[in-house]
Amino acid sequence: MRPDIKICGLKTPEAVDRAVERGATHIGFIFFAKSPRNIEPDIAGMLADRVRGRTKIVAVTVDADADDLDEIIALLRPDILQFHGHESPERLLTVKAMTGLPIMKAFSIREPDDLRRIEPYIGIADRFLFDAKPPIGSDLPGGNGVTFDWSLLRSLDESVNYMLSGGLNKDNIADALSETGARGIDISSGVESAPGIKDLQMMDDFFTAVAEASRRAPVSGSVK
Repeated sequence: MRPDIKICGLKTPEAVDRAVERGATHIGFIFFAKSPRNIEPDIAGMLADRVRGRTKIVAVTVDADADDLDEIIALLRPDILQFHGHESPERLLTVKAMTGLPIMKAFSIREPDDLRRIEPYIGIADRFLFDAKPPIGSDLPGGNGVTFDWSLLRSLDESVNYMLSGGLNKDNIADALSETGARGIDISSGVESAPGIKDLQMMDDFFTAVAEASRRAPVSGSVK
């Protein structure tokens, strides 16, 4: 079966529509001022309304405070909250209790010790997202278009539910799926003509590449 596919950093009606038409199971809206993919919550809410019920709406934040998170939830009405900062397990427990929403926690990976950091979050995060550590000097925790050593994920227990991210594109997605068997993938810069600018043809090419790779080497299947 094909993995879950999340297209992240969407900002236009055309990109949202194309992602869902091609079968994106998740679409992500980024709320982080330093990102070229940053979007205002009210605009994101209007874009999400175009496809609500046909895909999972994900709110991506980076160490957002309580007021900002409340505004995002009120205006976007997301299905999932994704945390890409230094949020503690206690913070995520509090958010889950207050919102009742599933949580995805992102971790930047470069070496084996980086994977050990997920341990306190197991049983709290509903899903993990593994991205590459940003290049030195980058202000962005993700969306930098770099990969990490996927073989590191072999050490994970099969029960760990994660999405693979970091530098994915149409040319390497087959290798990524073959190496990891990931049940979910997340892409942003890999379908952009410039930072923050989604390219519809690149999106089409990526979905086609995923479909072809999935036929050759089926992954474990989609999970919630």
